[in-house]
Amino acid sequence: MFKHLLVPVDGSDVSKKALKKVAQLASADKAAVTLVYVSDPLPPTVYSDSTMGYGITQKDHQKVCAAYAQDVFKKAATALGSSVKAKSLHVSNTNLSAGILDAAKKAKADVIVMASHKRTGIKGLLLGSETHEVIVHSTLPVLVLG
Repeated sequence: MFKHLLVPVDGSDVSKKALKKVAQLASADKAAVTLVYVSDPLPPTVYSDSTMGYGITQKDHQKVCAAYAQDVFKKAATALGSSVKAKSLHVSNTNLSAGILDAAKKAKADVIVMASHKRTGIKGLLLGSETHEVIVHSTLPVLVLG
């Protein structure tokens, strides 16, 4: 059914649990899998008193993000199992959903497979849903695993 799955990963338990289902789907369809991790390109602002304050450079921030992304990819590949060979793509974007959509274009995926935190009601409204944002703005099908 699908030839190329784009799977956003963040290292969370929700993301890890969804990878088992992704592996089943990829194996059944003999589909390629690209894992994507989206990091914020801007270093965080550190608030501290003036005598102890310090900042992080853009270069150091990028190094930390790249190292974290590699760790997430390694753990995700382990969760997928040895039968699925996944590519990885680290994207920087201040907006998570926009980063996922950009990655889907770069990877030339034909579906985005996302895990859901299953937030509903007031929690879903107040906390927002990146999955919802991707669904609303994607021109590709989005498969939500719960």
